[in-house]
Amino acid sequence: MRRILFKSKIHRATVTQADLDYEGSVTIDRDLLQAADILPFEKVAVWNVTRGTRLETYALEGESGSGVICINGAAAHLNQPGDLVILATFAEVEEAELANWKPTVVFVDGKNRAVPGITEEIPGPARRIA
Repeated sequence: MRRILFKSKIHRATVTQADLDYEGSVTIDRDLLQAADILPFEKVAVWNVTRGTRLETYALEGESGSGVICINGAAAHLNQPGDLVILATFAEVEEAELANWKPTVVFVDGKNRAVPGITEEIPGPARRIA
């Protein structure tokens, strides 16, 4: 059996742009893509913390060091600059991989730069409040 597990995420990034006229996708700073092990054209869930909306699209590579998180196409109706979002990916995992499975979590600052040293999330009420 294969299970679908959480693979990686960029946690609480700030939307920098919303481009209604583009065909679709989310443009993400190359540095964040690499840190979160997300490939260009990989399926990405976009969970808007500010508005409570959720959608699926695919990742496009943005300029390295730009901090860009640009929501493109129709999804721009649900995400606006300044909104906080979680960008998550999932993977099909074989039973043999389950025991050692560990997702990649990238926490970012207000400029969408990876925060070094924080790589795990703490569930529920015990989580860090930043």
